[in-house]
Amino acid sequence: MNEMPTSMQAASSAPELSQEEQLKELQMILDVSRQVASMDTLDGVLDTLMSVAVKAVGADRGSLFLHDPATSELYSRIAQGMKRREIRIMDDIGIAGAAFHSGEGMIIHDAYADPRFNSDVDTETGFKTQSILACPVRNARGQIIGVAQALNKVDGEFTAQDLTVLGGITTQCAITLQSMQLVEQMEASRKREVEFLNIVSEMTSELELTTLLRRVMAEATAMLDAERSTLFINDEKTGELFSHVGEGLDSMEIRLPNTAGIAGSVFTNGEAINIPHAYTDLRFNPAFDKQSGFFTRSILCVPVINKAGETIGVTQVLNKRGGPFSEEDESRLKAFTAQIAIGLENAKLFADIQSMKNYNESMLQSMSNGVITFDEKGENRTCNQAGERILRALAGDLVGQSPQDILGEANAWLAETIAAVADTNTSQSLTDVELVFGGDTVSANVTVLPMQLGEDEALGTLCMIEDISDAKRAKSTLSRYMDPGVAAQMLSGGGEDEFLGGKDTTATVLFSDIRGFTTITENLGAQGTVALLNDYFELMVGCITDQGGMLDKFIGDAIMAAFGIPVGHEDDEDRGLRAGINMIASLREWNKTREAQGQMPVDMGLGLNTDRIVAGNIGSRKRMDYTMIGDGVNLAARLESACKQYSARILLSEYTVARLKGVYRLREIDKVVVKGKTEPVGVFECLDYHDDTTFPELQEVLGCFNEGVKLYRRQEWDRASGFFAKALAANPEDKLSQTYIDRCELMKASPPGDEWDGVWVMTSK
Repeated sequence: MNEMPTSMQAASSAPELSQEEQLKELQMILDVSRQVASMDTLDGVLDTLMSVAVKAVGADRGSLFLHDPATSELYSRIAQGMKRREIRIMDDIGIAGAAFHSGEGMIIHDAYADPRFNSDVDTETGFKTQSILACPVRNARGQIIGVAQALNKVDGEFTAQDLTVLGGITTQCAITLQSMQLVEQMEASRKREVEFLNIVSEMTSELELTTLLRRVMAEATAMLDAERSTLFINDEKTGELFSHVGEGLDSMEIRLPNTAGIAGSVFTNGEAINIPHAYTDLRFNPAFDKQSGFFTRSILCVPVINKAGETIGVTQVLNKRGGPFSEEDESRLKAFTAQIAIGLENAKLFADIQSMKNYNESMLQSMSNGVITFDEKGENRTCNQAGERILRALAGDLVGQSPQDILGEANAWLAETIAAVADTNTSQSLTDVELVFGGDTVSANVTVLPMQLGEDEALGTLCMIEDISDAKRAKSTLSRYMDPGVAAQMLSGGGEDEFLGGKDTTATVLFSDIRGFTTITENLGAQGTVALLNDYFELMVGCITDQGGMLDKFIGDAIMAAFGIPVGHEDDEDRGLRAGINMIASLREWNKTREAQGQMPVDMGLGLNTDRIVAGNIGSRKRMDYTMIGDGVNLAARLESACKQYSARILLSEYTVARLKGVYRLREIDKVVVKGKTEPVGVFECLDYHDDTTFPELQEVLGCFNEGVKLYRRQEWDRASGFFAKALAANPEDKLSQTYIDRCELMKASPPGDEWDGVWVMTSK
């Protein structure tokens, strides 16, 4: 027999009280009502109320659970030393949950014999519950706002009269309880608002962008009880969203296109996105999780909008503890980002100005031309390193001196020119003049410019001296025929044998080639072909040098280039890939112009490989050429040729992919053994030059294709072919999917056997 009927029977069979006992009980209820009414905290009300109730029903201890409708939980507070701890349970769990939902009082004589009893609370508190008196707490409107429990009757068993007394006490104090709840909520809300305003005030005064980004991410994470957050700011110059993550030496900047992923979608559309399950959303890119080892469950991403109504970035918060993000979380995050938008713009502006200042200073110091500035009083303010070399003087010794003092009698004409420019506010340029410094004659081109703040306010004058000595003239001439870095190396000195030697180094090699060039030459003829190649090479070489690459040579219509020689960078692989993406994109725009003029379009493919190579000046002492040789160079050439086989434009080796620092849209298309080699190499295709027009349904195609490749390598030909067919249905122009469908049919007809490792052997170059 369960306890519910027992409870109901006990409640219905309560003995009638004498008039004196009723008056005594009423007086007690009024007394406790007055006591709790004088309390100014919810904790005080709970303690006083349950102290009186426990004494009135003769229990060992008691607890009062209030209902939290926001979380569907019952909560109570217990004292632990000098602190109080809150216990929360779902409002449908245990005896308290049963009393709350049924609205009936309950008397449980043996708690552990009742299947509804939740022993977890005993486990947490260390208290042993034997008997329970449970009574729903109702307000004046009859609504149940909680449950009062008295535990372990000291003498005998709980009775129906005990249940009546407990109900009378709690009901009389229900209004005070609700009032204290409201006061506590208002106080907590006020405290959050004050903290919110203090945080916003502090952050809007922060001008260091990296520090501000970290503070915003930390506060957003804490405010929404999430595991991680990231604030991305839009870089208008590059069309990228960027942020800073990590601390100290581990700090790094991450960048992604401002149209990519969840963040890109929010930035583009200006609408918040709340995703409870990240991996079920096609816009989510799991590449970041794979790189970082972090598992994303839920995402809340809102735009950061400035006072002009422009979206300047996005705030992305990940993995809400305890469940998905709510509408209240979204509203709070929107309010937070709206308040800090001004601070972000100020910090970004300050960072841009600081970056511009550092850039200008670095540019001045790195310039080969001497730059000397004078203020409106005609006193020297700055002189770069090249100026020190030309003037044969230290910059610190020149500050405060006049042009006459710095240039001396031998160069008085230049001091007069500087004065004339300051008076007339008109620039002057002098070519191939002679200056004398320290007894040496310097051939130079000189430009003197007025410096102004606006149209009327003069800041001073700037004198730029370009040294055109014999060495510089030779370098200028040589640079027309070879890479400027190689020309600088030739002119930097060193023995003849040293210059003829090579260097074993790691570099990213790029090969590109025009498709169908023979047909183009037949249609255009000799002069037309040369004109086309001149325009094409001008465009392609610009993309390579913009990324710091070195053009090695032209081989007919092919281009051979490298990133990492003669001077290396930390991100040469990314530079090489960005150059390749820009080459394809530039070619596409050029083709639009050609087709508009009735000319045939040009197509190309390129291969990238990172490996050890030998780079240096190879040849005889009478005729030499700075070039690259080695297996790493050959593999790049093979990948460029393989573009035709895989209907691709950009192919990368696994060695380049492993060293990439940026995030790109790549897919592994094969493991191949190129001609002349025995070991297989993973080959990847880069698709970042595509947009929704040139490659529709890209994410769906990639998902189906990648799954198909996995099944293909497991020799599940039919299933693999099915996934490739889905990819082809999503984008009928994806010829690589058709290639794999044909391969599956070929393999199905002639199975390769259990020893097959998924490697494809290329029989041609």
